[in-house]
Amino acid sequence: MQIKKFDVVIVGAGPAGCSAAYMLSGKGLKIALLDKDTFPRDKICGDALSADVTMQFHLISEELTKKMEQFPDKIASNGIRIFTPDNNTLDVKFTVPKDKFGGGFVARRIDFDNFFFSETKNLPDVEVFQNQQVKEVIIETDKISVKTPDIIFEAPIALGADGAQSVLNKKLAENKVERNHYSAGLRQYYGNVKGFHEENHIELHFYKDILPGYFWVFPLPGNQANVGLGMLSEVVSKKKINVKDKMEELLRNHPNLKERFKDAVPLETIRGYGLPLGSKKRTISGDRFLLLGDAAGLIDPFSGEGIANAIRSGRIAANHVLKAIKENSFGVDFNKQYDKEIYDKMWSEFRLNHSLQKLFRYPAIINFVVKKANKSKSVQLLLTSMLNNLDIKKELVKPSFYFRLLFR
Repeated sequence: MQIKKFDVVIVGAGPAGCSAAYMLSGKGLKIALLDKDTFPRDKICGDALSADVTMQFHLISEELTKKMEQFPDKIASNGIRIFTPDNNTLDVKFTVPKDKFGGGFVARRIDFDNFFFSETKNLPDVEVFQNQQVKEVIIETDKISVKTPDIIFEAPIALGADGAQSVLNKKLAENKVERNHYSAGLRQYYGNVKGFHEENHIELHFYKDILPGYFWVFPLPGNQANVGLGMLSEVVSKKKINVKDKMEELLRNHPNLKERFKDAVPLETIRGYGLPLGSKKRTISGDRFLLLGDAAGLIDPFSGEGIANAIRSGRIAANHVLKAIKENSFGVDFNKQYDKEIYDKMWSEFRLNHSLQKLFRYPAIINFVVKKANKSKSVQLLLTSMLNNLDIKKELVKPSFYFRLLFR
């Protein structure tokens, strides 16, 4: 059994782990980046990356941002097409405010993650270890030991960026799965799906049987699509829904889908995953460790998007590690500063989007807003503004907003 010593050990080489490693690079540290898989590897996901992902890259590195802009395996997505329970539709075009750095796009996670990983592994002070499944984590007086079958990694601090099934979370933080703060998701890739918007709008289908979740169809390069269904686990359990059967039923029978998928070709079997939602605050640090991204439950409770927050958490974790090393302080109390900064940055939006998730249990509300927007350009512009401005978005959860809509 080899023993390798580092200044920081990062478990998980997805967007959160790579973000932290990239930010720590060039600071005179010896960094270990390990992953249980070998890249390129798939990650079950909707594959839609918001404009916030582009902004997070900009905050990490201008050079990295330019490389991402040139990354070929993506398509720009310029809006959202919403399908309501009563079968109306609404197209909401994305606008990129002047303080942002580009729009959203859609890319397979196997491609996007491999791009980010490839850029990170080339950094001279980042040592990469693939195919290393963590079996044990031991906190000692002066170090944390992360053990795989082949190697013991030792460092003053470890970062758990190892996803929703995080080993570091299970062994150190013990955040449990709570169905009312957890989402069940399915994904299936298809070829030859018809009827996309000419500007590649991502599609969110809000149908009565699956609320407050949604069915999605996201366009991909090469005339392919990411098709999936996400539902709150509490609803799945309470209503005894077989999510796979529900997804197949929608594709076969729903009037908005069946003709579009008549000649479509499934490129894989349906695959499932679980998402710890950011609708509650969790323990995301402790003695000599921090949790990042999905491992910390930093997934938007309404949209299910987690990539931008994963990258953001990597940036915040890296800055915290630098302070911890400077002060030689890695204990529980010091690391609580990380929790505070994460939730200072993210909790307002998580709380708001959790309220929206609850609101979208009611089909009548979705139907009402979309009908009003289709009749009024000013309402459409308001909804567009809400995509970019949290303060405006807060209006959606106020009864006064819907009262005002009655008179538009």
